[in-house]
Amino acid sequence: MRRFSGRQGHFRFSRTAKLLAAWGLVLLTTSCIHRRRPPLTVTPPPYPPSAIPPEIIQGQEGIASWYGPGFNGKATSSGEIYNMYAMTAAHRTLPFGTMVRVHDLENGRSTVVRINDRGPFVEGRIIDLSYAAAQALGMDGTALVRLHILGLGPNAQQGIYAVQVGAFLDPQNAARLKRAIGSRFGPVLIQTYEGVNGLFYRVRLGQFQTIEGARALARQIINANLAEQAFVVRLN
Repeated sequence: MRRFSGRQGHFRFSRTAKLLAAWGLVLLTTSCIHRRRPPLTVTPPPYPPSAIPPEIIQGQEGIASWYGPGFNGKATSSGEIYNMYAMTAAHRTLPFGTMVRVHDLENGRSTVVRINDRGPFVEGRIIDLSYAAAQALGMDGTALVRLHILGLGPNAQQGIYAVQVGAFLDPQNAARLKRAIGSRFGPVLIQTYEGVNGLFYRVRLGQFQTIEGARALARQIINANLAEQAFVVRLN
């Protein structure tokens, strides 16, 4: 009886030990998985709301892209020479010099960039990162991001806005669009810039002191079927 009781007690002890070991393994595995999972909703301290003009969106979300070798060494919209290894970015309406934390909502990474260029001029995209910034986020192509303003540029309160309705390699296409839109919406300006594929001709119109005025003009142009896309862009 003692031997039987001894084996029975040993069996119960062994079974209990195995169960505890199994639970420990589950908890350890769960803990490791939890540590490897990237945070998706980390929110850095925002720039003081009272310091942000109403037309600037804090916490803007959208698609980020990046640009690199083809533009390296060329002038940006701010006049700076683009350096693909610097932590900079292009945004259509944020003032030059604005510091922005870019948080990747897909992998949890974040980085800080300075706005010194204009773009991207693709529907749905909100920021164009330098090569270095894209590498810091682990981006291969595009990514869903959230933007947090950390500090505005020196001309934050004096915005001048225009509407860009096209960019062409063929100057004749730019001239045709200028005539079509100019006949209804006033003076149109064609500006050149050196892109990765050559010299582009940007078609822009308007000089508004409020972003609302530029947005209203963009909607009128689209509703009139004069352009497929119309982007509001800050000139300073």
